[in-house]
Amino acid sequence: MSTNFDTFRAARDLLLETRGDYARARREFRWPEFTDFNFAYDWFDQIARDPQRADTPALILTETDGSSARYTWAELSARSSQVARWLSEQGFERADTMIVMLGNEIALWEIMLAGMKLGAVIIPSTTQLTSTDLVERIERGKASWVVTNAEQVPKFAQVPGTYRLVQVDGTPGEGILDYSQSRNSEADFCLQTPTAADENLLLYFTSGTTSQAKLVQHTHVSYPVGHLATMYWIGLEPGDVHLNVASPGWGKHAWSNFFGPWIAEATVFVYNYDRFDAKALMQQMDAQAVTSFCAPPTVWRYLIQADLGELRNPPGKLVSAGEPLNAEVIDQVERAWGQMIRDGYGQTETTVQIANPPGERVSIGAMGRPMPGYEVELRDPTTGEPATTGEICLRIDPRPVGLMKGYFQDPAKTGEAMSGGLYHTGDIAERDEHGVLRYVGRADDVFKSSDYKLSPFELESVILEHPAVAEAAVVPAPDAMRLSVPKAFVILAAGYEASAEVAESILGYCREHLAPYKRIRRLEFADLPKTISGKIRRVELRQAEQAASGNGRVPGTEFRDTDFPALRSLDRSKD
Repeated sequence: MSTNFDTFRAARDLLLETRGDYARARREFRWPEFTDFNFAYDWFDQIARDPQRADTPALILTETDGSSARYTWAELSARSSQVARWLSEQGFERADTMIVMLGNEIALWEIMLAGMKLGAVIIPSTTQLTSTDLVERIERGKASWVVTNAEQVPKFAQVPGTYRLVQVDGTPGEGILDYSQSRNSEADFCLQTPTAADENLLLYFTSGTTSQAKLVQHTHVSYPVGHLATMYWIGLEPGDVHLNVASPGWGKHAWSNFFGPWIAEATVFVYNYDRFDAKALMQQMDAQAVTSFCAPPTVWRYLIQADLGELRNPPGKLVSAGEPLNAEVIDQVERAWGQMIRDGYGQTETTVQIANPPGERVSIGAMGRPMPGYEVELRDPTTGEPATTGEICLRIDPRPVGLMKGYFQDPAKTGEAMSGGLYHTGDIAERDEHGVLRYVGRADDVFKSSDYKLSPFELESVILEHPAVAEAAVVPAPDAMRLSVPKAFVILAAGYEASAEVAESILGYCREHLAPYKRIRRLEFADLPKTISGKIRRVELRQAEQAASGNGRVPGTEFRDTDFPALRSLDRSKD
């Protein structure tokens, strides 16, 4: 066994031992230090040689037609070496940049491991990208290779560049490399010199909720080693079967469909659907004996609209990430499955920073506490001084391993994010007397109404408690008296139709459950603009409100609390 393996395993095992003992984990855990490290060689291949683990499934892929395939640690280890050798034979050189644009198909995991073995720089990309998106990724990422499937190949006809295209299925056209030919190569490949710890491994385009997408650099340790914290948060252990609902191409897919489970020697299970079906998902969870489940808030909200009793054997570990989860969803799942969903917070730029770890009391709706290896401070966004409500910042002396290297070829943005001895997340949180952190919102999303600072997330959490509401986003609407007032954009749940009666019911509910200065004053039934990773783009809603106000336009689907006599007649002295 390699020294790197032993060092990594010792850090991993400490977190396994301290599962359920947060104080000890915080006190004793130290990030392992490496001069060089390669997750594929130093960890995955070593586990694959363990007689007790080699022939157990590292990955299970199930399709909607019921077909299922299992891939053992030994099979993926050998196959990834074979793919690495074949790509090298085709001219792939160390540090070449490769866009990987695949769905949940076996080639994705083979290529990820092979890329590590090659010393490649990998740009994971969603299949939802357009040709225009791909032009930007090729240019900004300086990609010279693209690996994709037959369905996506036509998009590249409109993408200029000198990159080489690899097709993983079907019969490739002229000039396109045939991935199936990789099976003719030897399953043996090794770099002449190890990958340095600070060598680039992954480039991720952020989802861009408030600005142009940034290009995040991760090294051979920042994600592969940094996700020790993610494993600890989820509570993963050897032998677990972990299901994570996330699309390939985004950081969360790597968090929980790659690094987190495999660090724990758990099995990654993927149900590969095109359209979400809560009942079918729960059937597959039972069929594969899923013990650990992670999903974003949108999926949790869909699940509680189904019959949660369809799942006969609920997982013992339930987590959520991507956006904050409101208390109503947590409560309904706990009543049905007997388990509490534990929220976690991180970014593409980091692994999980703050979370509710297993064994600790969960404060409903709270982000939780700093994870082992992370030192979190709250700073006033204006003064930079420590605050009980402020921007979430990470101390970078010492630097947490799970923090990005920086923004690719953008020293200005990197310097801004890393100023003052801190990494600035751009997110606002508040800390209670017990040290528990609660999410307030993006710094760009928090707004003032009548000189009160309001958190869109807090208001949205109340709106989502109304049975008619499936999704909601709150932004400031310009107002002559109050500067701005909270306006909610709402997508209705199944069985409800947009009407004045429904609007009055929702506004009335908010009036009963929010302090007067927080009340939702306006409501519009409308679709919510989202990034292709599924996050709501409140910036677009804010801009639309500003434009509508400037033109004096009131949308036909907008309702105001002043439209309803029953709401107007309530005690105005409380407004």
